[in-house]
Amino acid sequence: MAFDGITIANITRELSETLLGGRIYKIAQPESDELLLTVKNGGSQYRLLLSADASLPMVYLTETNKPGPMTAPGFCMLLRKHLQNARITAISQPGLERVIRLRLEHLNELGDLCEKQLIVEIMGKHSNIIFCDDHDRIIDSIKHISGMVSSVREVLPGRPYFIPHTQDKQNPLRFSGQYTREAMPRFIKAPEDSEPLNYVNLCGHMKEKPMPLYKALYTTYTGLSPIIAQELCYRAGIDADMPANVLEETALQAVYKAVSDMAAQIAGGDFSPVIVYNGREPLEYAAFPLTIYSDKTSQTFSSISSVLERYYAERSVVTRIRQKSVDLRKIVQTALERNVKKYDLQIRQMKDTEKKDKYKVYGELINAYGYNVDPEAKSMEALNYYTGETITIPLDNTLTPQENAQKYFDKYGKLKRTYEALSELTIQVKEEITHLESILAALDIAMHEEDLVQIREELIESGYIRRKGGSKKVKITSKPFHYVSSDGFHIYVGKNNFQNDELTFRFANGGDWWFHAKQIPGSHVILKTEGAEVPDRAFEEAARLAAYYSKGREQDKVEIDYVQKKHVKKPAGARPGFVVYYTNYSMAIDSDISGLSELS
Repeated sequence: MAFDGITIANITRELSETLLGGRIYKIAQPESDELLLTVKNGGSQYRLLLSADASLPMVYLTETNKPGPMTAPGFCMLLRKHLQNARITAISQPGLERVIRLRLEHLNELGDLCEKQLIVEIMGKHSNIIFCDDHDRIIDSIKHISGMVSSVREVLPGRPYFIPHTQDKQNPLRFSGQYTREAMPRFIKAPEDSEPLNYVNLCGHMKEKPMPLYKALYTTYTGLSPIIAQELCYRAGIDADMPANVLEETALQAVYKAVSDMAAQIAGGDFSPVIVYNGREPLEYAAFPLTIYSDKTSQTFSSISSVLERYYAERSVVTRIRQKSVDLRKIVQTALERNVKKYDLQIRQMKDTEKKDKYKVYGELINAYGYNVDPEAKSMEALNYYTGETITIPLDNTLTPQENAQKYFDKYGKLKRTYEALSELTIQVKEEITHLESILAALDIAMHEEDLVQIREELIESGYIRRKGGSKKVKITSKPFHYVSSDGFHIYVGKNNFQNDELTFRFANGGDWWFHAKQIPGSHVILKTEGAEVPDRAFEEAARLAAYYSKGREQDKVEIDYVQKKHVKKPAGARPGFVVYYTNYSMAIDSDISGLSELS
């Protein structure tokens, strides 16, 4: 999700409600491009994080304290000199620009009241934190940008500050009926172009854009990210990929209503920040509910700061685990590709052995009817007494009938031996493929480093990784997922094959219920009954967990097999996680587990 102008409008409103009138108590610079301001206001203390990091610029309130370096950088020392104990008099955002402006009052060395500005620009790699006087002249900035770096604007001490308008975008807040310079709320500063926009303006803008509608919206109006533009299209009931310049009037009216409604929502400060989850993984966040993701799980928060802190912390966990699992995934993927190629080759060879019975019949028929065949003949016709049909048998005229028959018997024998060998090998290779696919599924649901430790141990025991010389078997601390159904039944989900075996054959009782996605790699799910009668809803929720923790989770419906644990068996010598069962029930169900509570 982009840190767009709407998100910043929500942040600006939140900061106005919490920090306005407060005094800056501490100023720290934990990173070269990051500030942490401690503000006291109304008997409470707040920490405001301002980051101009090129990869992840941020502004939000946090409870986490980040220590600064032993020696404060020059920019931090300058701010301490001017802004220590300064009072925050205004917090605003110009239009929907990705800019937050903090106006600050402080006393100078002579005791005179002065005004300064701290301006935060959230603009990707161009992000910056700029310290200005009351006449918009730059005193200093956390990043210095010279004319050699940017031809648009220099950010250097003594230079005038201005917001560069490089894309000539329109302010979508002008579609709001509340849009006047007087009526704009204090957290949004209306720019000079105060004339409202209307339906005619939107039509003119869209007719000039021979591109998908959602792209036309975010390239025309300030502060809209691609996902918000798609949300506007969804609210208008129009395909986001439809070319903007071919829209009919009814479609344009729907777009106008969606844009103006959202503009009124922003202007009125009607925010309801959410995080959208794709299962357990955070997918998007926004300052208000995203109806485009109505099929996903959304969690609403009272604070946009909480959303940002939670979203990026959870994304960081997912990213870190994926990075740490890269080596394991590569090992498994390489082995899987090798086995799939081997299996395909064996299947082709098996197909070739289908001729073996034909060669056996040829040999038998030559022995039966070959006594009167012309020695120079290159073929013979004979009645196949197995089918009652007359067939033509190719002959080698340099060989006797008996030698031709033996030749065909030799071919039959060779293909028969190949078939018998391949019949066993293909089973082994198929089992290996299934095993490797189950490990990939385990890597997909791994959430913590200890989960990866157990998967690595399985790969070592399976011979895909060598145990480092002299190293002992590692201690396993990863535990299965633990859920509680709506009716209070405990449900356990294995994270990998070792846990699947542990749950099924050591933890579960014979009367407990076992669930698994049908013929798809996935987790074993155990529904504990404790001797009680299980309602249908608990069966459905356990099945949803089996669908979610399988390779089929993206499907609309997943077929789930379920059976009492006592009917699940493990063949001797079978690989971890592999079981057999012969009598079972089945149901097709979705993978929505949003209604289930997970216990730690």
